[in-house]
Amino acid sequence: MPKKLTAIIGREGNGYVSLCPQLDIASQGDTFQVERINIKEALELFFEAASPSEVNERLHPEVYIKQYSDTV
Repeated sequence: MPKKLTAIIGREGNGYVSLCPQLDIASQGDTFQVERINIKEALELFFEAASPSEVNERLHPEVYIKQYSDTV
């Protein structure tokens, strides 16, 4: 398992969605706090079920997050 994973969490409709770009794992929840728990649980379940070769196939070790303003 990588030492650090990224979760991008954003509002969508009445809830929140998240994505872990390193593994392409997504989740959703009704509140930001619930979504933080849900994405962590989704990642834990993935690592419990996935073989080491599946983890290596899906893992994107270099992910860069850049936020842009409305003026771009």
